[in-house]
Amino acid sequence: MTIRITVAGATGWAGSALVQGIANAPDLELASAISRSHAGEMLGSAKIYATVDEALAAKPDVFVEYTKPDVAKSNIIAALRAGANVVVGTSGLSDEDYAEIDAVAKEVQRGVLAVGNFAITAVLAQKFAEMAARYIPHWELIDYASAGKKDAPSGTVRELANRLAKIGEAKLDVPLDEVQGVKETRGARMNGTQVHAVRLPGYVISFDAIFGMPDQKLIVRHESGTSAEPYVAGALLAIRKVDGIIGLQRGLDSVMEF
Repeated sequence: MTIRITVAGATGWAGSALVQGIANAPDLELASAISRSHAGEMLGSAKIYATVDEALAAKPDVFVEYTKPDVAKSNIIAALRAGANVVVGTSGLSDEDYAEIDAVAKEVQRGVLAVGNFAITAVLAQKFAEMAARYIPHWELIDYASAGKKDAPSGTVRELANRLAKIGEAKLDVPLDEVQGVKETRGARMNGTQVHAVRLPGYVISFDAIFGMPDQKLIVRHESGTSAEPYVAGALLAIRKVDGIIGLQRGLDSVMEF
């Protein structure tokens, strides 16, 4: 059975690489695409539309959200109500956004797979960090991205902080309200984890999960390059697996076998 797909953000950095991956996959078909700057053009046999409603008229099985945080939630909800399962690659959505999306997905009996980072190395790094948190009570996260990235932290690190929260809160030997000096330099407390976001030229997307014990430390690091190619295989896996979900699941590893 061929899976019909609509990609929102199909001409962007990650979306364009995914579209090529779909074209190369015998079990996948691009039903429609969304890109305001290229509306009216064709991607193979699929038409590019300016709006979500126009693209959803193609009745895709799976809607892939690869746009921006300010429109992502409305796009996802529209796709769910149109009968599509959804794969989310856009970062910057809050826990409150995901709670609302989960409620709609359950209402319409569709699946949403939200993935902060489709790269297999990033998925493994998150998994390794979860393993470490079960044995090491002190940890902090450092999120690196390009100078122009507006959302902070990245979806990858938001997802990791959410995962670590299910294990416990990172210990602080000096509570934040007792910090002397500029308290903000200790980072933001997210779901029980201190998170620091660095935005500088030269970075794409990477993170460090740093764990500390007396006289020893462990650093789990993921680094990505400038190509979107590492994200394609994970996104295709998510597209093929999302039909087995009802409601929201977060993380590519939730549909992987370990």
